[in-house]
Amino acid sequence: MTFTDQATGTLPQPAATPAGPASEFAATATAFDTVPGNRRSPIDTRTTVPVLDVTIPVYNEERDLEACLRRLHAYLRSTFPHSFRITVADNASTDGTLEAAERVARELREVAVVHLAEKGRGNALRKVWLVSPSPVLAYMDVDLSTDLAALCPLLAPLISGHSDLAIGTRLTRNSRVVRGPKREFISRSYNFLLQSLMGAHFSDAQCGFKAIRADVARQLLPHTLDNAWFFDTELLVLAEKCGLRVHEVPVDWTDDPDSSVDIVQTAVADLRGMARLSRDLVSGRIPVDELRAALARGPLPAASRPQEQSPGGSLFGQLIRFGSIGIASTVAYLGIFLICRGLMDPQLANFLALLITAVANTAANRRFTFGIEGRSEAARHHFEGLLVFGIGLALTSGALAVLHGFPAAPAPWVEIATVTAANLAATAIKFLLFRHVVFVRRGRLPATVAAPAPATAGLTPGAVDTSNLQTETAK
Repeated sequence: MTFTDQATGTLPQPAATPAGPASEFAATATAFDTVPGNRRSPIDTRTTVPVLDVTIPVYNEERDLEACLRRLHAYLRSTFPHSFRITVADNASTDGTLEAAERVARELREVAVVHLAEKGRGNALRKVWLVSPSPVLAYMDVDLSTDLAALCPLLAPLISGHSDLAIGTRLTRNSRVVRGPKREFISRSYNFLLQSLMGAHFSDAQCGFKAIRADVARQLLPHTLDNAWFFDTELLVLAEKCGLRVHEVPVDWTDDPDSSVDIVQTAVADLRGMARLSRDLVSGRIPVDELRAALARGPLPAASRPQEQSPGGSLFGQLIRFGSIGIASTVAYLGIFLICRGLMDPQLANFLALLITAVANTAANRRFTFGIEGRSEAARHHFEGLLVFGIGLALTSGALAVLHGFPAAPAPWVEIATVTAANLAATAIKFLLFRHVVFVRRGRLPATVAAPAPATAGLTPGAVDTSNLQTETAK
């Protein structure tokens, strides 16, 4: 990775650059600056380094890059009241992109160029952001499809300490978007899956218009793996799981008809990314509990009351996730039942199939449907889950007993249909019990523990001038 700019030929870097595996990154990450009440400190805009670093990831964008840089630079010079840098992250371009970027950098003092040997937006952002000295980091696509009028509202809540990440969204009623029906359908479907299956609350994962506080980035980026388009989603999901606040800004967005992005291939890669990220969260590769304890803002006093908690989100989202898990459990149940049926009595086969799938089903619903993480009350949840399993066992065993009470032996398909119908009825009862009995928070929630806040070079908390920044209420 090489850095060039007009003045010195090198992009200023922090004293210590993270290197090595994720655990080593985490060990060197900068802790959060907080103020009483577990709120985030405002950014000190009097630093000697640029307050804002806007990264433009590019690959073979020789034709559009110079116009993009000049337009963005002129806009920031005229509207942004603090110092800034624009960093072009050239992802192994094979045309004249690098030369065009360096030509502009020699003319505009605030433009820097980074050349990377590997492709991928996620790879570029991770590497540039981890070494940037600026306290506020942002990125946007080179085509500038998003109206730049949304940039100051995007940055203001981060500078003030109100929010941790900020994203542009094309999918709210206040957004104005011009693009084809194919892209619109794929985008909305993907975000629907994120909200339904992963419990995400942000509305638009992949709008190329985002910003993050550097102290947040240094904590989260070492735990991200994707080097391509799924990087945005991975970062946002992880931020929400860690209790951070994501601010959304409705944007005006015009589709670039000459975009080289293969949206179908990208959508498939995103689905694979969702599956991988789900495994990482379940397996514990990402230490969510530790990150949440160190980073989460913590509940307000009123929000700690159990009746005001909604860990799994909306009823519709819970139904979608519960139904998906239920379908997988039913298929697993039938497979285990059929295997055991050839070796033992149908009642014993039914008991074993239900017991195995019940344990896995309770764990999956605890984590994904109702959003409960960590080991707190896990024993109670599984014990009560087994009681719910008893209800399912009674329904399916009773159905089998009635079926085998007839003089004629039932056909195999009748037996399977009977236990399936009984299992579906038990599933409906299970959801109601899970939602209203098993996974209801009891008692007061423990207060979130804030990480110690050592002084960070160049980021001393201080007054912030946001008088010239227009912001909107975070969603």
